[in-house]
Amino acid sequence: MPFWKRRPKRLVSQPERKQRGIVFGIVSDVGRVRSSNQDRVFALLTSLPSPSGQLPLGLFVVADGMGGHTGGATASVRAIETVTGYVLQNLLLPVIRGDTPEAIRDIMRMATLEANRRIRQQALQEGNDMGTTLTASLVLGTRCYVAHVGDCRLYTYGPAGLESQTRDHSMVARLQELGQITAEEARHHPKRNYLYQSVGQQEEIEVDDPSLPLDDCSHLLLCSDGLWGSVEEKDMAQALAEGGDPQEICERLLAQANAAGGEDNISVIVVALPQTASQPNR
Repeated sequence: MPFWKRRPKRLVSQPERKQRGIVFGIVSDVGRVRSSNQDRVFALLTSLPSPSGQLPLGLFVVADGMGGHTGGATASVRAIETVTGYVLQNLLLPVIRGDTPEAIRDIMRMATLEANRRIRQQALQEGNDMGTTLTASLVLGTRCYVAHVGDCRLYTYGPAGLESQTRDHSMVARLQELGQITAEEARHHPKRNYLYQSVGQQEEIEVDDPSLPLDDCSHLLLCSDGLWGSVEEKDMAQALAEGGDPQEICERLLAQANAAGGEDNISVIVVALPQTASQPNR
C-alpha cells in the first residue's frame, strides 16, 4: 500500500495514574490454648466531604481485655464502644455539619481517657477486676492519628520495612528501653505480659498519641500480642511484602500465629493504603 494511503498511527496518551482507595482486612481468633476470646476489634471505613472532594477516613481499633473470664471481655467491648462513640460524636458529625472540631489528637486522647473512666467506674460498681489494652488508629487523608495504652501494637509498612509506631507499656519493654535486657530476652521473659498501665485499671493513665505521615506507607498493621508474641516481625513484614487482599494477609498471619502455638487470643487488622501506579510503557 502506498505510504500516502496508509492510515496515520493514532497517538495514544499515557494512561492516567489510578489511585486505589483504602482497603482493610480483619480477624480475631481465640487461639489454641484459651477457652474464650477477650480480644475485640473494630473497623470503620468512610469518606468525608471536603473543599477538595471526598476525604477518606478509617477508624481501626484493637483491644485486648484482662481480668478474668467475663471482666476482660466486658472491658474490651466497653473500650471500643466508648472510643468509637466519642470519635463519631466529636469528629465525624461536626465535620459533616461543616463545624470545626477540636484537634484530632486531643479527640483520640480524650476518647481513651473517657474509656478508662467508664471501665474503672463499672469495675468499682460491680466489684470486678477488669481492664484492657487499646490501640486505636484514625486515618484521615495522608495522616494517621493514634491513641495507645498497653501492649497491642501499630506497625507501618513501606520502603523502610516494618516499623512499630507504638511502645509496649510493659515491664520487659521498660527494661529493654533501659538497656537491661535484649530484644530476644524480652521476647521470652517470664514477665513479658506484665503491664504497668492499661485502660480501666488505674485512676490516671498516660495515653501515647503520636501523629504519623503516611506518604511512604503502603500498609498499617494493628494487632494484639497474640500475633506479635508468636510471629516474628520479619515474618509479618514478609506477609505484607507479598501483598494481595488485606483479608487474605490477615488470615495468613492468623494461621502463622496458631501454627506457632496459638497461646493467646489473636487479633489482626491490615489496612492497605491508597497507592498510585501507572501502567508500564510498551
